[in-house]
Amino acid sequence: MVISSIDLKDGKVVQLRQGKDTVLERDDPEALIREFNRYGETAVIDLDGALSSPEDGAANTETKNSAILKKLLRMGNTRTGGGIRSVKKAKELIALGAEKIIVSSAAFTSQAGDGSMRYGLNEPFLESLAAAVGKERIIVSVDARGGRIALHGWKTDSGLDVVESARQAEAYCSELLFTCVEREGGMSGIDMDIVRKLRAAVKCRLVAAGGVSSVEEIAALEKTGCDVQLGMALYTGKVPLSESFIACLNWEKSPLIPVIAQSETGEVLMLGYVNQEALRATFQSGYLTFWSRSRNKLWQKGETSGNTLEVLKVRADCDRDTVLATVRPKGGVCHTGAWTCFQTSADRPYSLGFLYEIIRSRFANPTPGSYTATLTAPRVREKLLEEAEELTEAEGRDEAVWECADVLYFLSVLMYQENVSWKDVLDELDRRHKK
Repeated sequence: MVISSIDLKDGKVVQLRQGKDTVLERDDPEALIREFNRYGETAVIDLDGALSSPEDGAANTETKNSAILKKLLRMGNTRTGGGIRSVKKAKELIALGAEKIIVSSAAFTSQAGDGSMRYGLNEPFLESLAAAVGKERIIVSVDARGGRIALHGWKTDSGLDVVESARQAEAYCSELLFTCVEREGGMSGIDMDIVRKLRAAVKCRLVAAGGVSSVEEIAALEKTGCDVQLGMALYTGKVPLSESFIACLNWEKSPLIPVIAQSETGEVLMLGYVNQEALRATFQSGYLTFWSRSRNKLWQKGETSGNTLEVLKVRADCDRDTVLATVRPKGGVCHTGAWTCFQTSADRPYSLGFLYEIIRSRFANPTPGSYTATLTAPRVREKLLEEAEELTEAEGRDEAVWECADVLYFLSVLMYQENVSWKDVLDELDRRHKK
């Protein structure tokens, strides 16, 4: 699959050629990650950190990109890199929301006894990193020029063979990222020969970057068992993410692929089938569109009932033969009127997310007699304190349940007024858990 890249330099989104020449610059990182996250993971790279010298200490301090980086890591399925030279820095980035961290120069650089730089796999650092954040969260970057590992912003030729280095690094990571430095930003096509050698040498996930310039090339890399990290071809419009997603799916197995639709809170809503035409219609309209096997035609879910499924993001499974679509449903999903195709009741299962939606609708479209719509900011804070005190004084399980419900209701109202969702809160708890 395709991993979109957001490279940050001096507080801007940039694309560089071979890590040096700025080819384009943008200032809309949040809009970019919202779009990129629809189709897959996003790599957020702090180039100022990556291009800094290990001696100047910049890798462990704030850069001009730090504020933007922190915000982006919370906005999707992200991985991040750029100047990660300490366990402390790696843990901070995981805690901020990064699912994985990318380590490059620090993985192959260490200090000799005389203070000089020594090039070779830095096993002590990688061991301590794996112990701190888990091997499954580590990506080792094996960027190379002419088949040799390039370090320190690609300015240093380490002399290390890229294939052998990748083989050694695999023991400490779940994934390897290979960038063909001499082709980076040039859209001249990646070096497939080195990619094939790397794929044969390691068993872990392998992501290739540098020079990729067409959907056909992405499909070819997918068939070799490699994912692609895309930059220049994406920003110039040469390679659309929608077509790349379609090309990476396993259409040889079947012309129809099952799509599981789930809500934002993870409720499984329905299953349908798509062909390539249906996926293109989905991406173009923004609403889930299937291929009807009985009528032999496209059909957009809700085209007659109005109960549409707005697509928020899509993900392929490990075999590339099933798609998971996260959607925002408008009304019941099943043709029977039930909320999902896997229940008989028309009632939607109650959840904190559902409660939040009810509260949002009460403020957006107040109904006569709505208590929620009357709650001002001072009043809801007053009620929350009152109910919290009653909860602490509750006697017995039933009374505690009753008071918990009151607290959660008023807390949800306060959250809505402060533009905080339950997902925001759960994500924050998840980040704290990872510290």
